[in-house]
Amino acid sequence: MTRLGFFTRLLEEAPAADRYRFALEQIAHAEASGFASAWVAQHHFGEHEGGLPSPFVLLAAAAERTERIGLGTAVLTLPIDDPLRAAEDAAVLDQLSGGRVQLGVASGGTPSSFAAFGQDPSRRREIFDDHFGVFVDALSGRGVRGTPSRIYPPAGDLADRIWQATFSVDGGRRAGLRGDGLLLSRTQPRTEADPDAPLHAIQLPIIEAYRAALPDGAAPRILASRTALVVDPEHRTRALELAEDGLRRLAQTMFGRDVSGLGIEDVARLTDTHVGTVDEVVASLSADAAIPAATDVSFQVHSIAATHELTLRSLELLSAEVAPRLGYETGHAAAASLRSAHVAPSAHAVLAEAPAEGVS
Repeated sequence: MTRLGFFTRLLEEAPAADRYRFALEQIAHAEASGFASAWVAQHHFGEHEGGLPSPFVLLAAAAERTERIGLGTAVLTLPIDDPLRAAEDAAVLDQLSGGRVQLGVASGGTPSSFAAFGQDPSRRREIFDDHFGVFVDALSGRGVRGTPSRIYPPAGDLADRIWQATFSVDGGRRAGLRGDGLLLSRTQPRTEADPDAPLHAIQLPIIEAYRAALPDGAAPRILASRTALVVDPEHRTRALELAEDGLRRLAQTMFGRDVSGLGIEDVARLTDTHVGTVDEVVASLSADAAIPAATDVSFQVHSIAATHELTLRSLELLSAEVAPRLGYETGHAAAASLRSAHVAPSAHAVLAEAPAEGVS
């Protein structure tokens, strides 16, 4: 069964304080609506690039407002983070939240952000390997960089709650070899050979490579992120209007497609966006074969400029109407199962000794 998750959007046309307040209210509302997890992205330098440079700070505030929902990073850009400080922050957050942290990491991020952190984006995979090794050593309670230093508080089994994000089959294989979780994007570029391929045609081979690479004792953890705004029928026209600019821009920037001659519903299909009434979203999600192959699905409204009120209502409809019809798992049991869904400690103790590989 696939657990239901939520992914924040922090791009409202509002001051930063309001953006963060909206996100915290949405996470609390997601928990009240039965979502198993809430995830936040990390972006630096600018209100138009994601709006949140410090995910652990926001998640600490969310931990104070919630009791059960999993709190995840999707993702930490490890090449431009201090991996030791990231491990310390994660360990503190895990204590504050009662063990609810999930750690998504990646080698990517906005290339223009790297220079300010003194890093070369062309070396991101090499830097990721180094930082990932430090990160895992710190979380695992081993000495860091040849010293006897160990982080406080101890991180417990946090090293078993790492997820790697990737666009590629090889990235899925690398995540599987380590017994980590796998994070899949809400959309991704198509190949020139098949520009109209459905998203699951690209992501199912990644999932298959990941599952094949998992060692004995490692439980699969696969999260498929998706864009969905579910509205009551009277708000359908407004939802499509709010989707117009963002989805047309996404089609141009990610897919290089001229969509000036397409209607917004066609643009939504092109960009793997599920927007509309309960019946419409259920129908479009039903065609996505990657979600049933995943253990978790997290829904965000981005790239739709949805209002705070529509986002809250969409959370309610996803949980109460969409999830039951598609078999997504919600409620206390779903949140509890996420907390215990990591690799067996005995298996991961061996895996952690191997050098980490970067993600794509």
